[in-house]
Amino acid sequence: MAAICVDAGTTLIKAVGYDASGAEVALARREAGVIRRAAATAEQDMTAVWDAVAQSVREVAAALDEPADFVALTAQGDGAWLVDETGRPAGPAILWNDGRAAGIVEEWARDGVVERAFRRNGSLTSSGLQHAVLAWLRRHEPRRLERSSAVLTCAGWIFSRMTGELAADESPFMDARTRAHTPDLLDEYGMRWAERLLPALRADTDRAADLTGEAAAELGLPPGTPVVLAPYDIAATALGVGAVQPGQASSILGTTLCTQTVVDAPGLTGEPAGINVGLGVPGRYLRAFPTFSGGEVVGWAARLLGLGGPAELADLADGAAPGAGGLAFLPYLSPAGERAPFHDPLARGALLGLSFEHGRAEVARAVLEGLSLVIQDCLVAAGGRPRELRVCGGGAASAPWLRLIADVTGLPVIRSADAEVGARGAYLTGLVATGAAPDVDEAARRHVRLGPAREPDPGRRALYSQMYEDFLTVREMNTPTWPVLTRTRGRS
Repeated sequence: MAAICVDAGTTLIKAVGYDASGAEVALARREAGVIRRAAATAEQDMTAVWDAVAQSVREVAAALDEPADFVALTAQGDGAWLVDETGRPAGPAILWNDGRAAGIVEEWARDGVVERAFRRNGSLTSSGLQHAVLAWLRRHEPRRLERSSAVLTCAGWIFSRMTGELAADESPFMDARTRAHTPDLLDEYGMRWAERLLPALRADTDRAADLTGEAAAELGLPPGTPVVLAPYDIAATALGVGAVQPGQASSILGTTLCTQTVVDAPGLTGEPAGINVGLGVPGRYLRAFPTFSGGEVVGWAARLLGLGGPAELADLADGAAPGAGGLAFLPYLSPAGERAPFHDPLARGALLGLSFEHGRAEVARAVLEGLSLVIQDCLVAAGGRPRELRVCGGGAASAPWLRLIADVTGLPVIRSADAEVGARGAYLTGLVATGAAPDVDEAARRHVRLGPAREPDPGRRALYSQMYEDFLTVREMNTPTWPVLTRTRGRS
């Protein structure tokens, strides 16, 4: 049984071909450019994303020895991908890391809306979620809403182009327990007017539709091929590393640092933090903490230090002593602030404790230590204590960083052996949706491949345990400076 699985990330579109044994036998990648018209904006050309998907799928289809039995899709989550009544884009997609709606989110927070809504939908509101983007458009670009017929996610957009059907499996207007849209949440946000834009929510048992003739011609596939809408990329990635049982944890070292734990009920109590999404398995959820700043911080630091890329940064950091000579780095570099495990649109990064004794190696190590401490922060926010941490994403190729994560978290760190883990999770979902596997647990046992574990060093673990407490203290001390610096930027 051959299959093609698409993982449409924020910066890269990937299509993977699998043979009858489930082995990766073909791979195509296309860049997906992010458009930043202003500091706080992040958009994509929806047609360009579709073209990149179509080209990638066609390339993989041509490389397979037999026709694909199904196509499965996963993609970046959140954001607003608006289409008109013909199914065409009503404007550029506004992405999950867009910050223009930060003021609206602040208003909702002051009015208690954010906390009340979290008790129903399980997601801490941030500026890139659909409801915040739609509310911003209502105020500033109402004509775009007027010509829109539905609001989709990236995967929903690709699914609609392939099948002609409008669908979603997550929504900020969805009750996390019933996984159905509720008028109460629309009313909570004062957005009953947005109800007409919401596509039908697909259950885990209803994820497939047939490929249309028009899309088949573009993709080089037979009409009628089943197309499976897999969960969001963060959930698909958890599946792809085999984190399918409650208590298992994983972390994506990609554009976002998303650290997540499988749970058997959405976390709706306690301090509102992170998001809860369906795992794609009935009765299981993902307690996830997707940060605004992740892999981009590593690239930024490498450029700042005149290095050739992330690998050189990790090697440089590996030459400095643990603790980076007393340097502390707060890695909140996104113009949208931060959303996990806390939410503050004004959050900004800082490098503290500098002196003449510090060099490039200490700065590089402080950057990776700061990011690793964020992973620990998210694990603490999730609650419980996993036995291990499974990792994937571009950063998982860095042995020095993985050793550092193990030391900071105190957990064995295990890397996936697959080239494209999100696509692997979509593959598992596709097997179940088409009846080729009885359930995701069995599909994961048969098809998930992992590398050896990197164990934490007990001595360094003690150091980093104290550094984590210091990290929280430094952040708390710096939080009052964020609005001050915002005013300064406004005057510049």
